Amino acid sequence: MATWFTRRRAMAALGILVVVGGLAGTVALRASKKAGDGGDKAAPVTLQFGASDLTYLENTPLSRRLAVSGTLQPVRQAVVKAKVAGDVRQIAVREGEAVKAGQVVASIDTADLESRLIDRIGAMESARAQLALAEKTRGMNVRLLNDKFISQNAFDSAESSFNVAQGNVKSAEAQVQLARNALKDAQAIAPLSGIVAKRHVQPGEKVAMEAPLVTIVDLADLEVQALVPAMDIPELSIGMPVELTVDGFGERRFTGRVERINPATEPGTRAILVYVKLPNSDATLRAGMFTTGRITLAASAPAPTLPTAAIRTEAGQSYVWAIDNGKLVKRIVLLGRRDEVTGRTEIKTALAPSLPVLAGKFDNLKDGVPALVKAPTSSQNATVNKPVGPV
Repeated sequence: MATWFTRRRAMAALGILVVVGGLAGTVALRASKKAGDGGDKAAPVTLQFGASDLTYLENTPLSRRLAVSGTLQPVRQAVVKAKVAGDVRQIAVREGEAVKAGQVVASIDTADLESRLIDRIGAMESARAQLALAEKTRGMNVRLLNDKFISQNAFDSAESSFNVAQGNVKSAEAQVQLARNALKDAQAIAPLSGIVAKRHVQPGEKVAMEAPLVTIVDLADLEVQALVPAMDIPELSIGMPVELTVDGFGERRFTGRVERINPATEPGTRAILVYVKLPNSDATLRAGMFTTGRITLAASAPAPTLPTAAIRTEAGQSYVWAIDNGKLVKRIVLLGRRDEVTGRTEIKTALAPSLPVLAGKFDNLKDGVPALVKAPTSSQNATVNKPVGPV
């Protein structure tokens, strides 16, 4: 009995030792893993940037360019309309054809107009015959009045008939002239030289007076009507050059000038129409083409600027990467005007002029990582200090 109890106590002690040994091994294993993890974790890499990678805030004047856009419209154009009613006998031109001022472009049937002219001529001849009779009667009454054979009232009646006959002749002559003008107006004449843009009728159609027949445009001079904010008008003046690009002509540039400035703002806006004239003697450009352009204004006073390439935009927010106290920092900036000629943008946020700013685009940058400006090597210094050209 005692022997069995002794064995039981020995087995229990052995089990306790096994458990304690396992716990100790687990603790040692975890400690070794932590030590291994601590040894594998590398120190953060310090980013190095050369002088060519950096830029600094500078006070520079910014040239301003006012953007304009609009549709090209011909300065001179005309809609030839029918001056008489009737059937269209002929349309002598087609779309795209060139016409000269004074050229016949359409004809209206003249049969009714000729009949009306004959009728008016007959009425005029009748009025002239009545005038001749009234004139003879008046002359005879003058002699009778002098010889006291008729009274003054009888003479006045004859005189009145003579005056009425004279008026009838003048009226009949006017009617004849109107009929002749109508016959002449049966031929529609081009009022200017240009190109036919549209034929509104076809031969055989019946048209009324003032009905459009043909539209003619002169492409020698085109015009852009551009809306400009009223606040920019004081900086504009007549004759200022405008650089224009037209859809369909790629990078080709056209030069126009400010021809007129409207004296009042457009209803419902705070913008004023500016008329830009564009010479087009070779008819390269066509009416209706869309154009965009820029008007170069006077340069502003010097302002803090950075190269536009150094500015980043994300989620509608602009920022730059800078090196401050040995770390890469992301600085939010408020932008002002942009000069596309020099490629610089005004910075309205206060930045130290000595703060290095990354001038180009770098990927995978993180805020707060160590960064420093790499000093130029001796070979780079030698290159910089090397004289240019023959000594």
